[in-house]
Amino acid sequence: MPESTHGITTGAVARRLGVSPTTVRSWDQRYGIGPAVRADGRHRRWSPGDVAMLEEMCRLTASGVPPAEAAHAAKRVRPGAVTETAELAADQRTPSVEPAEQTMAPVGAEPRARRPGQGSGLPLGDVRQECRGLARAAVRLDGPAMEGLLQEVLARYGLVIAWEEVMAPTLHAVGRKWESSDDRYVEVEHLLSWHVSTALRRAAVTGTLRTFPAAPVVLACVPAEQHTLPLEALAAGLAERGLPTRMFGAAVPAEALDAAVRRSGPAAVALWSQARSTADHALARHVAGTAFGMRGARTAPLVLLAGPGWLGRAPGQGMIHPTGLREALDVIHRLYEGQSGHSEG
Repeated sequence: MPESTHGITTGAVARRLGVSPTTVRSWDQRYGIGPAVRADGRHRRWSPGDVAMLEEMCRLTASGVPPAEAAHAAKRVRPGAVTETAELAADQRTPSVEPAEQTMAPVGAEPRARRPGQGSGLPLGDVRQECRGLARAAVRLDGPAMEGLLQEVLARYGLVIAWEEVMAPTLHAVGRKWESSDDRYVEVEHLLSWHVSTALRRAAVTGTLRTFPAAPVVLACVPAEQHTLPLEALAAGLAERGLPTRMFGAAVPAEALDAAVRRSGPAAVALWSQARSTADHALARHVAGTAFGMRGARTAPLVLLAGPGWLGRAPGQGMIHPTGLREALDVIHRLYEGQSGHSEG
């Protein structure tokens, strides 16, 4: 049965993307990210265009874009859809200057009906009011306003919602604006990134370690990868749940990562890759196969292939590819709960 004619099953597309079939079905049911045509009106069959749409959904959610916003953008990838490039071009032709007397709405205020991007000059789309406030403060280079808003959203909503619905969408919008503006807005991205990093690190030190096993979670960017903010969000989320971490940061050499894993004996290792050009599958397999501990009771860490750079290839043995921050946190938390229950038994 030719794939190009009849498409592939949900299970096959899930294996290709490295996610669970349940996740694929959930995206279809909740966000309309489903195949354009269904066999017999019921069974899902995914065409190459449908698969490309799902790949974009995985890439965006792994980058921290909220699922609803990611689904809206991913649908444009399917043949015949309006492209995001064309929409952004139209948005940038429309002036988006906010009157000086308008100020950032308080946390929790209902958002007013607005044109996407209005008030900040950034292509934000349908997002929380706090996200728009953060974008406006970033464009004004207003550091104190950014710091105050970030502290408020973390305290009000918790780490996951603050990252997925406020921090990441704003960072994503700034990055898109930079890419489409001949390297303008670089100073906005740098200042916003610094304040987001500061807020995440502050959140990471407020967690209280629980009575889980002492084995930590190792967090590292693969060699040549410089994007650390998603890993910092994961570190803060793990701290919020009382789990131990070891953050090694950007562009960790393979030899250093190997030494860190062997010396710390982690329960899990999260490897971040932002682009396929930095994804090092051989290194991931090596880490997943690294055994440590006493003879007769040696274990290997669970490897989380975090980030859009790992898309396009199914995870190997001992590896998973979480689709977002919440899933990564849940997977690691269950891992520690299982170890705790086993040790008590």
